[in-house]
Amino acid sequence: MKLFRKNISVRSSTDEITMTQHLAELRFRIIRSLLAVIIGALVILSFYDPVLRFLTQPYRDLCLSRPDFNCDGTLFGLGPLDGISARMRIASYGGLTAALPVILWQIWRFTAPALHQREKRYATGFIISSVSLFALGGYIAYWTLDKALEFLISWSGEDVSQSYQITKYVSLVTLMVLAFGVGFLFPVLLVFMQLVNVITPGLLLKQWRWAVMSIFLTAAIITPSGDPISMLALAIPMTILYVISVGIGFFIQWRRKKANHE
Repeated sequence: MKLFRKNISVRSSTDEITMTQHLAELRFRIIRSLLAVIIGALVILSFYDPVLRFLTQPYRDLCLSRPDFNCDGTLFGLGPLDGISARMRIASYGGLTAALPVILWQIWRFTAPALHQREKRYATGFIISSVSLFALGGYIAYWTLDKALEFLISWSGEDVSQSYQITKYVSLVTLMVLAFGVGFLFPVLLVFMQLVNVITPGLLLKQWRWAVMSIFLTAAIITPSGDPISMLALAIPMTILYVISVGIGFFIQWRRKKANHE
């Protein structure tokens, strides 16, 4: 009986050490990710003026192409803190975007010990595909920005002049880019969950109707502008990427069966 109790005590101590090591590893990865965000924010902050011109380019182009909108592409600061608020928002969102490869790498390194050796080989593909899809989502958000603004302005009426506060415009643009970028990471998450056997491609294929409905509902919720153009620009590619992720899941399943037979 005493020996049994001693074994239980040893096992519990080992489990506690293991949990402590996991928490220390998680803290280490979070600190590295935060440092990457801070460095990225400082870089973006040093190029604030070119970045701001880039973000306002769709609005200025729209004002030139639609003189009936009564706007000239100028942003206004309505308070003494608007300028610094706009800088901090661009720096923080830009730093988060610039640090994305580092953040994804830290996530992978934290979860890699739970994967099989052959699954760890997907690390490079995981990082490259995630960054590429995030960039694609951000590009589509930026490309549809003038169309979204045109739709929203058209509801103002003919005799309404457009004068935008700099902080509100910056928030709209940066949140749209982040929403589209994160939305386009959805298939990477699905592939990863299939890789670790949390879900199966057969289940995803069986639930495709609910998945498509959920995608369009999510796109409507996370699109900051709330216009149908942006919503469809996000939902349709996400649906296509969902189908592609299911196909990749079946390919992974086939590779595993082939490896087991060999």
